[in-house]
Amino acid sequence: MLDVLKVIILGIVEGITEWLPVSSTGHLILVGDLLSPGMSDEFMEMFNVVIQLGAIMAVVVLYFHKLNPFSPKKTERQKMLTWQMWIKVLIASVPAAVIGLLFNDVLDRLFYKPLPVAIMLIVYGILFIIVENRNAGKKPSVTKISQLSIQMLLWIGFFQMLALIPGTSRSGATIVGALIIGVSREVAAEFTLFLAIPVMFGASLLKLIGFGFSFTGGELGYLLLGCVVSFVVSVVAIKFLMGYIKQHDFKVFGYYRIVLGGLIIVVALIQLALG
Repeated sequence: MLDVLKVIILGIVEGITEWLPVSSTGHLILVGDLLSPGMSDEFMEMFNVVIQLGAIMAVVVLYFHKLNPFSPKKTERQKMLTWQMWIKVLIASVPAAVIGLLFNDVLDRLFYKPLPVAIMLIVYGILFIIVENRNAGKKPSVTKISQLSIQMLLWIGFFQMLALIPGTSRSGATIVGALIIGVSREVAAEFTLFLAIPVMFGASLLKLIGFGFSFTGGELGYLLLGCVVSFVVSVVAIKFLMGYIKQHDFKVFGYYRIVLGGLIIVVALIQLALG
């Protein structure tokens, strides 16, 4: 029963932090370390990625009409623009897909730890504040996804690639990259949601293959429960984020990341001093 409660907590953490630019994987690593669920390290490493499928389904449900190029309610032009949007999503996914396939195991071994998470939380927190201060008062040059050029897509894809390091935040990295090149906050956030679909499905498939699909009954139950909880919470989190950015910038997330990263480093130093 206690492990069920811990899985629910992890699902809530995933649902909230997947879409807010604060690093879902980083939070899952840290909360997982605190909760110490009675599951193997191999299972938890896979769980922390595959649980994102629940969050992805929230995007599919909330934006189904916009994502669906076959919708009978769309004109031929709208269908064409939807196909173009999917092509843009796939182009921007290429950098992370290539590096993820080549270096997935290396990245996990080197960076799947609290200290690298803390460093990346702080680095991107500072970037958010710098970029938002630089953009203050400026009118964005891109206010529609259809205006994103191939060069812009590859730039955003490069930043998403950097998010393969835990603590960076996939949504945070892509939003920072988009803001730097003059994309509006609304478009940056929405494109980030859509960009997550192929990336997270691919990452989850890799983890499941690496795990070997060899679940016990209990492990499968925990995984499904985590996905369901993350789906429900993600629906709320996405609606909050899209409403929030209409009136506010992202600096508050930058400050949060810096404070959290600093606290993690302090705790790590205390643990080191205590031996």
